Amino acid sequence: MKSLVQATIAIVVACALLFFAAHQLEAGGAQGSKDTITVYNWGEYIDPDLIAQFTEETGIKVIYETFDSNEAMMTKVQQGGSAYDIAVPSEYMVEMMKEEDLLIPLDHSKIPNMKNIDPYFLDLAFDPGNEYTIPYFWGTVGIVYNPTMVEDHLTFDTWEHLWDPSLKGKVFLVDGAREVMGMGLNSLGESLNAKDDELLRQATDKLISLSPNIKAIIGDEITPLMINNEATVALTWSGQAADMMWENEDLDFAVPEEGSNLWFDSFVIPKTAANIDGAHAFINFMLDAEVSAQNNDYVGYSTPNAAAMELMDPEVIEDERFYPDEELREHLEVYENLGLEWLGKYNEYFLEFKMSLR
Repeated sequence: MKSLVQATIAIVVACALLFFAAHQLEAGGAQGSKDTITVYNWGEYIDPDLIAQFTEETGIKVIYETFDSNEAMMTKVQQGGSAYDIAVPSEYMVEMMKEEDLLIPLDHSKIPNMKNIDPYFLDLAFDPGNEYTIPYFWGTVGIVYNPTMVEDHLTFDTWEHLWDPSLKGKVFLVDGAREVMGMGLNSLGESLNAKDDELLRQATDKLISLSPNIKAIIGDEITPLMINNEATVALTWSGQAADMMWENEDLDFAVPEEGSNLWFDSFVIPKTAANIDGAHAFINFMLDAEVSAQNNDYVGYSTPNAAAMELMDPEVIEDERFYPDEELREHLEVYENLGLEWLGKYNEYFLEFKMSLR
């Protein structure tokens, strides 16, 4: 009996010591995190000089990691192995992260530079009241092309031009199910958020009929190919097209009149955050007018920061290919959260299309 009591006491003491040690580690980690934040962002999506400037101004070191898809980002955040203080998801992924309870509500009092954001980009359907998000960049999906390398009648004001026989083996597509399936649906005059098996079947069949014109389905590699005139036409995002056009003045960009995607990327603070105050400080820093203007010049995507636009080159912000007016935006759609079932179907149909290219 005595040995049993002693064993019990030993177990209790051991548990107490483990609890104390864990508590101390947690406290130490939280304390250490005041001097560091971890930012999880898309690749090539911030001016590195601004990260150094933020550290110089605040004393907070930035650990910067990148992802190549919304889904990859969400998986890492869900796993919780890394203490990401800031992430930059797109609108439909914000909805999914909210559903999974992965986000911390923002304290707007700690983000006074939020006043610089154009009200048009606030209080959007995927995050009413901007409870969880602050707009970072926005843009469209369209077609970048080299007019000197295509027939004169191909202006790509319609998706149908991608099917022109003269483009056999000359079309590149971004490797994204929502972008490519959305293009297929839009080419039929349908919503890129359609939840209808018959419409998805029709869109896939139409995409398969495009197969002779497809050179490849790739990612960022399309940028140097277009710049070096090794590619003729590509489905891509507006900011990526802007980067190409900066390097190659022969290139042009168009958003087809049938409609396309209007997307938004936003700052969020995941529940993995170890330095919430530091995260707010970083967001507020990035919303400063001069900082945002410098970042826009580096990244090339469209900024929602009205104060920054006042400091930018008028030729940039007046270019309706990248800053379409509100009337034009009415013909564009934001990706909705389709839910796991329909997202799976989009991926399946997209895979079927890719398999048809082999």
